[in-house]
Amino acid sequence: MNTERISALCAGYPTPFYLFDIHVLQQRIQTLRARLPKEISLCYAMKANPFLLPFLSDIVDRFEVCSEGELQIFHNLHMPWSKLVVSGVVKNPQAMETVLCQSSDIGAYTVESRSQLMMLDKLGQRHGVRLPVLLRLSSGNQFGLDEKELRTIFCDHARYPGLDLCGIQYFSGTQKTSLRRLQRELQRLDDLISDLNAASKITLRELEFGPGMPVAYFIGEHFDEEAYLHQLSESLKAMNNDLRITLELGRSLAANCGSYVSRIVETKTTAGQNYALLDGGIHQLVYYGHAMAMKQPFCQLIPQRTRTDDQHWNLCGSLCTINDILVKQLPAQDLQAGDLVVFHNAGAYCMTEGMSLFLSHDLPLVLIQTPQGSVLPVRPAAATWPLNLPMLPTK
Repeated sequence: MNTERISALCAGYPTPFYLFDIHVLQQRIQTLRARLPKEISLCYAMKANPFLLPFLSDIVDRFEVCSEGELQIFHNLHMPWSKLVVSGVVKNPQAMETVLCQSSDIGAYTVESRSQLMMLDKLGQRHGVRLPVLLRLSSGNQFGLDEKELRTIFCDHARYPGLDLCGIQYFSGTQKTSLRRLQRELQRLDDLISDLNAASKITLRELEFGPGMPVAYFIGEHFDEEAYLHQLSESLKAMNNDLRITLELGRSLAANCGSYVSRIVETKTTAGQNYALLDGGIHQLVYYGHAMAMKQPFCQLIPQRTRTDDQHWNLCGSLCTINDILVKQLPAQDLQAGDLVVFHNAGAYCMTEGMSLFLSHDLPLVLIQTPQGSVLPVRPAAATWPLNLPMLPTK
């Protein structure tokens, strides 16, 4: 988005705020679809950014929710139940009951433990339906089932008449750049599915795979996305099993459509270091791997300031902690109070992973720019102090 548009928005809306450009989001999805095999489905993990959901309804194939709160948002937005993947490391039986009562046309439920398996099986039997289930294969952490237990469940599938064990879900991490690792993971999954088909006498139909496709958040990072997508496509084409393959690409789908806009409210020099203090901070902007600003995110100054070796600035937020550093040693001439700083690639996770209740600062405004160019406020700035206020009994 150009600087004139950002400046105009700041004249009408208070900073800090998030701005998500739907045209950029749509172009990103078109780019991914053009580079992946045409039969591949795309899944958007809602946790990456819930404010994008209404604008993705018709252009992605599935939506993954991981909490009761996300289910409520999904329901209130009247999203298509058939595209829903009900995930989450913990599942509340009452919430699962509610979901099934709202629709029997859920796309899939994931299973991360034996107890989840039993709970969903009983639910399906009680309602006289077979719930479509993806068993999550663990990558060696608290998520999912280990391979031995997963094999046992598939081989014992007749014991679960309330479930349709239709496939596997597998995520092995995020920000993964190794093409060899990607190829090995898909080969392993393909071999596992072949073994399961032979041993269980059923045919698995689905694989949901989270490749952990990287996003370049910091200056100096190099990621050859064209090579990555080419290798991913070739590995998918080489799989032997005939499956519906869904890629969960939440971070990679949404990151480049978002900006976080903050304003410099004060500048000062202390012990020879120049500091610009912003009205935002790390409670509202979190980049993956951005610890104490050891790496510099992509950002833009408005008005543009001359880059110089004579002056360097530390951009700090409004929190009372020395950790609240957004940029270290930014080369720029004469930063001033009132200048704007636009942080790019903030469309995924950046707004939801921060410690937003710290110091009871307001939650920022959220703006959406439509493909037609209009800007919609979809969440007002909201006070958090009532959430931190002790509710003592009255005398």
